[in-house]
Amino acid sequence: MDRSQEIIRTSWIGIAANVLLAGFKATVGVLSGSVAIVMDAVNNLSDALSSVITIVGTKLSQRPADRKHPFGFGRIEYFSAIIIAVIVLSAGITSLIESVKKIFDPTEPEYTLTTLIVIAVAVAVKIVLGQYVRHKGEQLKSDALTASGSDALFDAVITLATLVSAGVMLLWGVSLDGILGTLISVVIIKAGIEMLASPINELLGTGIPAELSKQIIKEVSGFEGVHGVYDLILHNYGPDVKIGSLHINVYDTMSAHDIHGLTRKITMHMIEHHDIIMTVGVYAIATGKNRHAELQTKVAQILNAHKDIVQVHGFYYSEREQLLSVDVVPDISVDDEQALVNKLTDEIQPLVPDMQVVIVVDHNYSE
Repeated sequence: MDRSQEIIRTSWIGIAANVLLAGFKATVGVLSGSVAIVMDAVNNLSDALSSVITIVGTKLSQRPADRKHPFGFGRIEYFSAIIIAVIVLSAGITSLIESVKKIFDPTEPEYTLTTLIVIAVAVAVKIVLGQYVRHKGEQLKSDALTASGSDALFDAVITLATLVSAGVMLLWGVSLDGILGTLISVVIIKAGIEMLASPINELLGTGIPAELSKQIIKEVSGFEGVHGVYDLILHNYGPDVKIGSLHINVYDTMSAHDIHGLTRKITMHMIEHHDIIMTVGVYAIATGKNRHAELQTKVAQILNAHKDIVQVHGFYYSEREQLLSVDVVPDISVDDEQALVNKLTDEIQPLVPDMQVVIVVDHNYSE
């Protein structure tokens, strides 16, 4: 079973559990004549909505790529997660409003043994269901499934608060509905905002996880002929589609045929081990005793002496083009990049007074 099928299967379990729970509540409500229990059964049917949204989103995300969407529709999963997060957030806000009203205008609820049994069963089912769905969401890296599981758990917490409040009311005659409801509502609203942030960040373009970045650099550096890895960039087009690029250093004595073979090995490795479609660029390291190698060493020494420069790479020198170019990655504390470029250019220019010096300000997108 692949990832999408498992997400859909888990969502169907969520729908089935909510429908069965709704049927149980409705039956008890009709037999006992409790309108409140019947209405709670209807609420359980609406809780299945988040699972339906997850299924629809997963199905749509599986659509094949087309001319307008060459990277597929994987990001639809993030929209599903946003919708479910909004549902959780809305539920939290609604609960907060009603709970605050109960604090200032408390009502004395009537609890029966039947009501308490139904509440206890609902709590148990929702806790098991929520834990299961959320665990599956984290395991499958599905924001929508994780949000759906959290929705079920929050529903269980709200119902549990009702049970606690009922117990306090029966034992001591004190109503805690409003206070407990307010506290729980605040927690739900906070969680809803956090759930909303995750898929939104994915759509905006979140950074590469540090562990993955280090792992990729380590693996690529291990290929024979690679003498440095730079400019790692990853774009996320859904949980199953990642597009990336990086540059490697190779000796200038390496033939085009060997470079081709090396880059192909790296791209195949990225697909097989990380499901990343990786483009590999090449920087040449000058070897031997010549003007090119001498300048490369001197330029690197000058630039690395600056504390606000964290990385130097991409050195290029061409007498025919009368050009010397090098990439630098400044520290994040550098505010005026142009001033830094001017300063570095002035330091490098005396090495090649008759040539154009180009300092390219690069940025580290992987850490």
